[in-house]
Amino acid sequence: MTALTLPIGKSPIDRSAGSSAGLVVLISGRGSNLQAIINAVRAGRLPAEIRAVIGHEHGAPGLARARTAGVPTHVISHRDFSTRDQFEQALIDRIDPYSPRLVVLAGFMRILGKSFIDHYAGRLLNIHPSLLPAFPGLHTHARALQSGVKYHGASVHFVTPDVDGGPVIIQASVPVRPDDTPEILAERVLQEEHRIYPLAIRWFIENRLSIRDGEVLLDGRQRPEQGLPRPGSAATIS
Repeated sequence: MTALTLPIGKSPIDRSAGSSAGLVVLISGRGSNLQAIINAVRAGRLPAEIRAVIGHEHGAPGLARARTAGVPTHVISHRDFSTRDQFEQALIDRIDPYSPRLVVLAGFMRILGKSFIDHYAGRLLNIHPSLLPAFPGLHTHARALQSGVKYHGASVHFVTPDVDGGPVIIQASVPVRPDDTPEILAERVLQEEHRIYPLAIRWFIENRLSIRDGEVLLDGRQRPEQGLPRPGSAATIS
């Protein structure tokens, strides 16, 4: 597993000492996890400031959510660049002036390259709709149903060059029911996503996370509230 090169919760460009930790959120679509983060900040459950939301599609509903919340928005379309490196450098050039302590991928459906990931090493989070390492990639709910697992769920993890392979911070599981469809299962999982993503971000901001031997520790050890591992997950076939 790729090692993280920055201390967890620290950043060489973080200038947020004494104030709410700055976040920049990257989205692609409807932004429901973004809304969960906005709600957590508003409710006082997340000591953070969402400094900007960046999308790569002009019509992404998540951008409207951000504007409604008074958060600056930007669109950087990958179609405007001839290479992925150029697109990702444009993202970096837009993100860094906000001096974020953490960059949050909230349904950002672009695979990011090593140079971008290394630039934000140790402070780049993603949420994935499966109990990783099961079902990396796309169509996780349909694949879970086809595999006959008893439990499915979501994972928040640090991003490394291994796609959906970074150290997992927290997982939440839901039962797979006999009458589930991919859509019904997705909605059940999404409710857990909305719960665990703000929580993982809060742990990061509070400097409670560390990594040892590829495992994320909370307050120096793996704790039950991280949901790691979950019995009867993808390894258990019903």
